[in-house]
Amino acid sequence: MRKSIMLLTAAAVLATPALAQLRTLRQSDVAEAAKQHEQVVAEFGGAMTGPRAAYVDNVGRRVSAYSGTANAGQVYHFTTLNSAVENAFSVAGGYVYITRQLMGLMGDEAELAFVLGHETGHVAADHSRTRQKSAQRSQIIGVLGAILGGVVGNNAVGNLIGQGIQQYGQLATLKFSRAQEYQADQLGIGYIAQAGYDPLAGATMLDALTRSSALEARVQGKTGRSTPEWASTHPLSENRSVQAKQLAQATGRVGRGLRNRDAFLAQLDGVLVDDDPAQGVIEGTSFTHPDLRLRFDVPVGFQMQNGTDAVTIAGSSGKAQFGGGRYNGDLQAYVGQVLQGLTGGEQQVQMGPLQRTQVNGIPAVVTTGRAQTDSGVVDVSIFAYEWSPTSAYHFIMLTQGGQGIGPFQQMVGSLRRITPAEAAAVRPRVIDVATVRAGDTLQSLAGRMAYRDYRLERFLSLNNLSTSSRLVPGTKVKLIVYGTRR
Repeated sequence: MRKSIMLLTAAAVLATPALAQLRTLRQSDVAEAAKQHEQVVAEFGGAMTGPRAAYVDNVGRRVSAYSGTANAGQVYHFTTLNSAVENAFSVAGGYVYITRQLMGLMGDEAELAFVLGHETGHVAADHSRTRQKSAQRSQIIGVLGAILGGVVGNNAVGNLIGQGIQQYGQLATLKFSRAQEYQADQLGIGYIAQAGYDPLAGATMLDALTRSSALEARVQGKTGRSTPEWASTHPLSENRSVQAKQLAQATGRVGRGLRNRDAFLAQLDGVLVDDDPAQGVIEGTSFTHPDLRLRFDVPVGFQMQNGTDAVTIAGSSGKAQFGGGRYNGDLQAYVGQVLQGLTGGEQQVQMGPLQRTQVNGIPAVVTTGRAQTDSGVVDVSIFAYEWSPTSAYHFIMLTQGGQGIGPFQQMVGSLRRITPAEAAAVRPRVIDVATVRAGDTLQSLAGRMAYRDYRLERFLSLNNLSTSSRLVPGTKVKLIVYGTRR
């Protein structure tokens, strides 16, 4: 496969099927994608609206017009998600999604066009169907299954976690093959070249992802964040960037197409990055939700990922999920509701008796049960807190048999209410497009970055610069600064 891609001619890269050969998306796929769309949007923080969303949609439509898909203007839908996860993905049926966080890594419109073209290529080449079949074979079900699968193995989680908690989080478990990624790169580069963009944008975007991944690997132990989603669902390698450069050269259009950097940066200015305070924020090993007025800490070595309705926690000795729900004054009944959601009503987990306790003045209960799985005995624990007369919160924890809540003892004991002052101190981070002035240095600009550590490294990675780069007055750079609550 690698050799055939490297030897592609310009005609092969830019080829567009004749009208009679246009592929028509399956109506069943289109209907299913439309049905799942609202669930996907809810799972990933909601859809962004307004000029930015319209801008992304326009770029996507411009690129997808060259996908060889019948009625491309009607069947492809491009949605910008309000998510702190760096990701872009597509589903059979023509729905393409990109997160605001991934957009923050981009340097211009051409790179945005490549990402949208790459995802369109997955649809046009029917990769999603193959990927979905693979997911069905793995039997990983739902959000919790995707998060906790590493503890007990794929089959075990599929048997343990029922349909009751299934969300579109299973996308996290779906991976394209290397050959499919290469083909989507090839298609995306061909699409953007025909749409008038610089085809080298594919390689520069892949380089940006590689830089970000390398930096994240350095800091994630301190930030407590999980690996960016695209790093697992879209495997990166130096070969992809090298071959993207070769594909771009094969078009004969390198450096001659549009980059539209200023137009893109104008749309990016003010975009939220990292967590939306309205959904809570991760800072170091702490999760703080200013609106719900709560905070908890995870043990060192554990990583968190913040979702719309839950926070997931993962480490080598166990994995967990934090969430909440309505409460009628009976913690035992609340735990029963949580358990039913976990198992889909199938009582495959025999839970032990409830033990009552208090955590930082908050009434709480804990129970642990055991499940026999294909990979051995697994402990399932639920720790629930009475937060108010009408609301409760809980941790669901999965550990190896015999450990109970042991690895999470510190975490379950750390949940507390925060003060109004602590809540007010939580501020969003946004992208600020700044114009370089005379006297600005890499260090002075990096000093404005809204992070406690790795400020220079983050600034360089964000702007594709090195420590030896020279700043030119009048050019634009991206900064991440503190914004104000909406």
